[in-house]
Amino acid sequence: MNPSLTIVEAALKLAGKLPGDVVEQTAQIISSHEASEARSRIADSIPHPHHRSLCLKFFNDWRTKAPGVSPAEVAIALRTAACSQRSREADQSVEIVWTGPRSEEISFRHTEQAILQVLNSAQSRILLVSYAVYSIPNIQEAVVRAAKRGVKITFVVETPNKIAVESEYSTLQALGEDVARCSTVYYWPKENRKADGSGKLGILHVKCVVGDGRSLFLSSANLTKYAFSLNMELGVLITGGEAPSQIERVFDEMIREKSLAKC
Repeated sequence: MNPSLTIVEAALKLAGKLPGDVVEQTAQIISSHEASEARSRIADSIPHPHHRSLCLKFFNDWRTKAPGVSPAEVAIALRTAACSQRSREADQSVEIVWTGPRSEEISFRHTEQAILQVLNSAQSRILLVSYAVYSIPNIQEAVVRAAKRGVKITFVVETPNKIAVESEYSTLQALGEDVARCSTVYYWPKENRKADGSGKLGILHVKCVVGDGRSLFLSSANLTKYAFSLNMELGVLITGGEAPSQIERVFDEMIREKSLAKC
């Protein structure tokens, strides 16, 4: 393959996995430093470990597979790829997602269908956040399939311990050992939460699934069988635009700043 084309394709792939500011930062380092120094600058300047590893892999692939491509050309490829990614993300669609009594006049996507769409379409990373979780076979299988095709799975739950919630549990283990094995799991420690005057702590009440910073399912529904069948639940499935990547970055920051702890 033509070395320049190798870099273009690698840059497009990287831009699809990273926030635009990280791609720009990498381009800036490569264009303004000698190759021998640029690698260490990337390693020192990008705090998020997954983002850093992706950028370093891109750098190493450049130096081993296309060393004849100049730093200026590599930087241009990265910036062009980031611009292309932003254009794709700007084409946003929003769908209403519903579980509950059916309307005779209006048809909505079902909660489970929307979640499965996000899980099945992800190619790089998935973020799942839920207060309560329960064993749901279709969701379990989709998460494991995603992990097997190389998708990084991050789960954020209310607590690693069992808490009764309508006979269900707010713990990842309820989703099964296969999911727990292929996921990195975080929770919100009590010492990191605000409390009111009586000592009552806040809870993690977010329910969302994000795929590749491109798709966002945001809902009242927990990952429970009741939310998928008996409850009345309302949400939205957002594809494109800035919202998916913004939510992803919020949780990345909480993990980086240790507001969330690894189980």
